[in-house]
Amino acid sequence: MLAAFVSTPAPKDPLSVLEVGERPEPEAPDGWTTVQVKAVSLNHHDLFSLRGVGLPQERMPMILGTDAAGLDEDGNEVVVHGVVASPGWIGDETLDPKRTLFSELYQGTMAERVAVPRRNVLPKPAELSLAEAACLPTAWLTAYRMLFVKSGLRPGQTVLVQGASGGVATALVVLGKAAGFRVWVTGRSEEKRQGALDLGADQAFETGARLPERVDGVMETVGEATWSHSVKSLKPGGVIVISGATTGPNPGAELNRVFFTQLSVIGSTMGTREELEALMRMCTATGVRPVIDVELPLTQAREGFERMLEGRTAGKIVFTL
Repeated sequence: MLAAFVSTPAPKDPLSVLEVGERPEPEAPDGWTTVQVKAVSLNHHDLFSLRGVGLPQERMPMILGTDAAGLDEDGNEVVVHGVVASPGWIGDETLDPKRTLFSELYQGTMAERVAVPRRNVLPKPAELSLAEAACLPTAWLTAYRMLFVKSGLRPGQTVLVQGASGGVATALVVLGKAAGFRVWVTGRSEEKRQGALDLGADQAFETGARLPERVDGVMETVGEATWSHSVKSLKPGGVIVISGATTGPNPGAELNRVFFTQLSVIGSTMGTREELEALMRMCTATGVRPVIDVELPLTQAREGFERMLEGRTAGKIVFTL
């Protein structure tokens, strides 16, 4: 079957090891099933996999991809939840010390077919296209959990989203506005800032700019490049929710400001099956939809990876099959 995969890591030149070609058909063990993939979205996790981050050589070749939408064995349209809990785990699967994502321990979703635990298969709402649904289980679920599960913020408060154009950032803008937050963003270019305003952001600023006033919360996925600005932008008692560090994981901690102004720093990772169901209900009830930058056939995966690596994104990149 056709798949996008990696056979050897390349930390400094990830695109050099991206392969699109034939891989063996998946085998579904007891309790698992097979999904025919129709759409799969690209995430930074896939670039990290090409670099070998979290994916050692001994697990390769590995099919990439953490989320997908497609058809189950009965032909029903479904969405694949990307977090795989260990056997017997009960409760929030993101807290399972042995949890994994597709393309880490098990073959990923960037293929014509993928084997998944039956629990990870959810009905797709008819209101969402397959391409839109494929954007939800990683980036949009991450944003939903950050805003509505972890932050403790309420509608009417001001939220700063660092990095205006990525998949999680665009989801934060759309979901935040739909829920009644005042949403500010930062972006490196006028084009990215205008794109965020077009999505509904209330104000957009250059990266690192001094804000008109301090905010109640910051949604942080960038890491090293924006961390100091995030801390300095918060009101006393404010909260940073961080779910990624695409520019580097070791920012200056700004610890004096954190304790003196009593800030909260909260980590957030992906989301649960139940939260994915809630996100789909929200999309259905409010009419909000994932922002898709470009749809490409999987045979043109390299173009999508190049766009992400170079930062040429304005929403999600989706591969179709």
